[in-house]
Amino acid sequence: MKTTRHATYNLNYHIVWIPKYRRSVLVGDVATRVRDILHEIADEKGLEIIDLTVQPDHIHLFVSSPPKHAPSLLANWFKGISSRKYNHRHADHDGEKIKWTRGYYAGTAGHVSSETVEKYIQRHEEDEQ
Repeated sequence: MKTTRHATYNLNYHIVWIPKYRRSVLVGDVATRVRDILHEIADEKGLEIIDLTVQPDHIHLFVSSPPKHAPSLLANWFKGISSRKYNHRHADHDGEKIKWTRGYYAGTAGHVSSETVEKYIQRHEEDEQ
């Protein structure tokens, strides 16, 4: 359980999104850079990344957030800020910009379900390797 000045909460969101045209661009240094940027965003916004898997053609993010943030806002932050930061820092060197599709998946998980989601993400990551 976490607390703010006015709330005690346990809100965990599973957010999944993909690169434009579902291209497998999230590999090697690109994946590492995107992962680092997502952690930066979480730190800047006061969010906790519980689990994160960067696959070649999609991202699974399991994040805890205070109740003042809607899941749509979280998805927009992670997608929008990550593409701007990546493209500003690395597109000149790599030549490839990161662009996300407009859509995303967002699901919620309580305490028991969060363990299930974490296991799913970890199992999915192991299967891809």
